[in-house]
Amino acid sequence: MRDTEERARRVLAAAGLPPARPGGVRPLGGGTYNTVEELRLTDGRRYVLKIAPDAPGLRYESRLLRSEEEFCRAAAEAGVPAPRTVRTDGGPAARHTLQTHCPGIPGDDSLTVVEQAALRRELGGHVARLHRVTGPGFGYPSGALGPLAPDWRTAFTAMTDAVPADARDYAADLPCPVDEVARTLRTGHDVLEDVTVPRAVHFDLWPGNILVHRTPAGPRVGGLVDGERMFWGDPLADFVSLALLDDIEKDQDFLAGYRDAGGRVRFDRLERLRLALYRAYLYLIMLVETVPRAAGAKRRRWIRRTVAPALVAALDEITCLRLSS
Repeated sequence: MRDTEERARRVLAAAGLPPARPGGVRPLGGGTYNTVEELRLTDGRRYVLKIAPDAPGLRYESRLLRSEEEFCRAAAEAGVPAPRTVRTDGGPAARHTLQTHCPGIPGDDSLTVVEQAALRRELGGHVARLHRVTGPGFGYPSGALGPLAPDWRTAFTAMTDAVPADARDYAADLPCPVDEVARTLRTGHDVLEDVTVPRAVHFDLWPGNILVHRTPAGPRVGGLVDGERMFWGDPLADFVSLALLDDIEKDQDFLAGYRDAGGRVRFDRLERLRLALYRAYLYLIMLVETVPRAAGAKRRRWIRRTVAPALVAALDEITCLRLSS
């Protein structure tokens, strides 16, 4: 605990902020990669400190905090509720970042049906506004997989080549051979040429990263957090985590809010093919990352029971949609 408080003192001092009050440093749960702490200052303000792990990770996870810094900048440009970066340590491989605190707690099952519908509609509007923000190229802004690419197909090919390479390195337990996964992903890459503008994509908008703030007027979105997996690419990719292991087309409240705010989606064959590619990419990551993160037995069983079949279904959908043209 003393080391934690000393680290907080150094970070706050470097940012020109007063120290945390005694006992004002506490871990925040929910994060799956970085260490996350809440800092309560002597003047009453609250901040969030994120610290990168020392353990090895997947190829794309290098310099994740640089990507998070870019997400915070994009969210600010869009006017979307999200943390704002106060200070990130120097150098390309950032080890910590200090952010403003967003109100609320991760979404849970306590909302009524009416509250949930209103919240999803509000969320749709925020995501549509985020997707208006454009970047200088395609891919991860951290540079983990190289510089930004001039087109989405090149960037996504690098992304989908990296995770199978990680699977081989870590001897990950996949429901089908890794080379078969890689081949199937590549068969659908020609449809990526339809994406011509690099847009901000959070890519991790599951309920745990959507803070719900209860106000006198009702629950509101308090913040979209943990944006370290953001990339510049196809906004359709965000629909995968927004309907994790499910189908976003069922979420009519979210889609109504998304379209009302100017978001465009048709769900035609080509868009469904792109969505299948992004589902396969995310589910592959979820399977492979259990090895370097040394996931416990319960987590591994859940992954095998739910995510592995979802990866197979996404790969099958890629094949079916490609052949139905």
